[in-house]
Amino acid sequence: MNIVIRKDQWINLAIIASALWFIWFASTHFDEYTVRILNNIAIFTILAVSYNLINGVTGQFSLEPNGFVAIGAYVTALLLLDADAKDYQFDIESPYPWVLGLQANFVWALFFAGTFSSLLALTLSFPVFRVRGDYLAIVTLGFGFIIRILAINNPEITNGSLGLNDIPEFSNLYWTGGIAILAVWGILNIVNSKYGRAMKAVRDDEDAAIAMGVNTFKIKTFAFCTSAFLEGVGGGLLAALLTSISPDLFTFFFTFQLLIIIVLGGLGSTTGAVIGTVLVIGGAEWMRFLDEPMNFGLFVTPAMPGMRMVVFSLILIFVMLFAREGIMGKRELKDLFKKGKK
Repeated sequence: MNIVIRKDQWINLAIIASALWFIWFASTHFDEYTVRILNNIAIFTILAVSYNLINGVTGQFSLEPNGFVAIGAYVTALLLLDADAKDYQFDIESPYPWVLGLQANFVWALFFAGTFSSLLALTLSFPVFRVRGDYLAIVTLGFGFIIRILAINNPEITNGSLGLNDIPEFSNLYWTGGIAILAVWGILNIVNSKYGRAMKAVRDDEDAAIAMGVNTFKIKTFAFCTSAFLEGVGGGLLAALLTSISPDLFTFFFTFQLLIIIVLGGLGSTTGAVIGTVLVIGGAEWMRFLDEPMNFGLFVTPAMPGMRMVVFSLILIFVMLFAREGIMGKRELKDLFKKGKK
């Protein structure tokens, strides 16, 4: 039996091979600061493509990522910290005995972080998807606030506002980059499957999708749970990279940052979510020189902390004025190689 590999499959294999080579090269040749930025880009890529699945592909205006990322981060941290480290850190209240007993290796910690987030998303889907549009946004926004408040008001589990420190630093570019590749590959396969076509039908016209026999609740729940799983895993990777987490890390600004990324890249485009992540996370770091004193020869400007965010915001406004649907719109990378495709 002859196995025929299509042109788009060759392109995908070449991209994956190039990404894996870059991960190896960056890990062995780049300095620690650059690798740190690449780790952040990889983690936010996981979060962006998963958030784009529910918000861009399925068209559900959800504002919950900070909640699921927080859950994934805390679950991973509690599983990685040993009993002595927990007992030493918990200053507000003594931890529950079952909290001290939580222990797992890094792989299982990430799996449990994603699974717990996904199960919570499944539970939430029943009340959440009774509403649509702006009402859905308000409900999911409230969920993010609730998770943060619970983290603050349950010091026996989370150490309250003090957060958790000395988390083992397991996240490296092989982990973050490897999982980012799997996340992008998995999301693209979902989008190109019958479930992905059903998600797009829900996004374009939910009432018409219902009339055509699409179980919209099932489709939205599937997208919601898949997104939550990857957000939980991304939160776990973030905790194991920062080695310190607190409720202040998971404010609405976290969700807003992801929203900027997927809107800039193009709602509904997984490729756009990746490009948006590189531009927002990498670009913000690259422009740090704008906050520092600059020598123009004839004069020297004083340090202006925050100037990079002003310039970055102006760039975003400029891009959105001339690319209303984002950089990629709803297109994927493979669409750029198709003849006659605009």
